[in-house]
Amino acid sequence: MSAAGEPTFRQSVDILYNRAVAVMDLPPGLEQKIRVCNSTYTVRFGVRLRGKIETFTGYRSVHSEHMEPVKGGIRYAMSVNQDEVEALAALMTYKCALVEAPFGGSKGGLCLDPRDYDEHELEQITRRFAYELIKRDLINPSQNVPAPDMGTGEREMAWIADQYARMNTTDINARACVTGKPLNAGGIQGRVEATGRGVQYALREFFRHPEDKAKAGLSGDLDGKRVIVQGLGNVGSHAARFLSLEDGAKIIGIIERDGGLWNPEGIDVAAVQDWMRANGGVQGFPGATYDANGAVLLERDCDILVPAALEGVINLSNADRIRAPLIIEAANGPVTSGADEILRKKGCVIIPDMYANAGGVTVSYFEWVKNLSHIRFGRMQRRQEEARHQLLIDELERLSADKGLGWTLSPGFKEQYLKGADELELVRSGLDDTMRAAYQSMRETWHGRDDVTDLRMAAYIVAIDRVAKSYRAKGL
Repeated sequence: MSAAGEPTFRQSVDILYNRAVAVMDLPPGLEQKIRVCNSTYTVRFGVRLRGKIETFTGYRSVHSEHMEPVKGGIRYAMSVNQDEVEALAALMTYKCALVEAPFGGSKGGLCLDPRDYDEHELEQITRRFAYELIKRDLINPSQNVPAPDMGTGEREMAWIADQYARMNTTDINARACVTGKPLNAGGIQGRVEATGRGVQYALREFFRHPEDKAKAGLSGDLDGKRVIVQGLGNVGSHAARFLSLEDGAKIIGIIERDGGLWNPEGIDVAAVQDWMRANGGVQGFPGATYDANGAVLLERDCDILVPAALEGVINLSNADRIRAPLIIEAANGPVTSGADEILRKKGCVIIPDMYANAGGVTVSYFEWVKNLSHIRFGRMQRRQEEARHQLLIDELERLSADKGLGWTLSPGFKEQYLKGADELELVRSGLDDTMRAAYQSMRETWHGRDDVTDLRMAAYIVAIDRVAKSYRAKGL
């Protein structure tokens, strides 16, 4: 995937870190302390499958414990290795600091292809992996809280939570040991859509600032903007659907494992998903032109490019041919540090992964808080809120009748105004607020300092500064 001479993902994170700390006034010892990964645990365990024992290799890496618990996903993929897990753990540290989620950074991975196993086999593997981590406190509500990542989802998180509860029968906060669970197992409304929703909120916030849009040569709002999405997994599909259905953006290109789809008039994302479920890929989809070499679509003319799958898809081999003036990194590390430099010189604006895909960890934070408080959001205040609104409506209607004013409330207003916020609305509100505040903090650094040239550098500076302050508060 990457060109010769390309730094690894781990090296890319280090290069970008170095770029930021070069313009910061940090003591050398603290700079080194924040950079390094605190610990990585490698586990090799056997599971009896299909009449024989198979050995699996898994990792759980803790990058920084400036705040605890540490937080980060568990991914199932053949590409999982120690370097990748440590790089992702570092990104989690900076991401949590940027969006002010009170966690340190961690990451986990298991080297397997989940498509090679049936559900029962995956459960056996997941429970054994969880057992190995739980008994070393590498899964624990107050120390280390995993979440879903590539190749895992609600189902795997429910298995892990149940395994933890079996091993810690008196822990009242057992459900908080992992986030991204199904609703019936202590999950939260809006968690599945969270990362894609965060991408939408990030773009909305970017488009609120004329100065920022001008840097990308764009104007107006998201309505009518031409978007290419690479990867139609959980993140890419939600982002594409929200942008097209709620903001009027036009999805003109979709890139998937087996090729790409192109239609300048726009593609129905939900229809593509239905087609993929029925046919296993995008090939043959009737609503767009198919190209077996999907990667070439990254280089097509568009307004916004959304890489939402693997790291390193935009690299030294294709960066100079990328035509999108605005890239939003919905995946972790989709633009290598070498490609980043080329794109910046071309004037391309990149909304960095550390910010753009932080919706997942933000809503994971809300789920963790919900589990610790043992009550769903909105349960106490929703009806009281509705009752107060009803008082106001009743008074307005009484005044209108008494004074003969003939006021009538516009259709739909009464119903909308009277409705108290439920958990999903509160989660979306909290996520929107988080994405706005984090963007503002990056933007202040981006525009406020002459030595900061782009949003990625600004994000690193804001995040590293917050981590440094936490360490200083600990006496380091």
